[in-house]
Amino acid sequence: MLHVVTLYYRDGTTEEQKQAVLEGVEKMAAEIPGIRNVWLKPMKVQGTRAERQPDGSYRMRPMTDAFVIEFESEAAFKAYEDHPAHRAWADKIYLPVRGYSYTHDITN
Repeated sequence: MLHVVTLYYRDGTTEEQKQAVLEGVEKMAAEIPGIRNVWLKPMKVQGTRAERQPDGSYRMRPMTDAFVIEFESEAAFKAYEDHPAHRAWADKIYLPVRGYSYTHDITN
């Protein structure tokens, strides 16, 4: 099962913060049972999102980054969602810098 995330970061996010997000994904992969692999180097990211501005206008924001986590099963994915390592990464590292993201969960 694949968990595909496309995103853009909040304005002002530093390269160090972006790197911390990716390092956090790698760290989770080592701590959470059932993660088979991660992909952290996007070659092409597509998509945009209309982001409402304070003045009421809209700004089209392109998705700029992506990562993929492969799970051995749907059960492993469901366990990941509430795993303490995932919650810590999301709350302390990822969500503070994420502008917006789309997730796609795919299996065969």
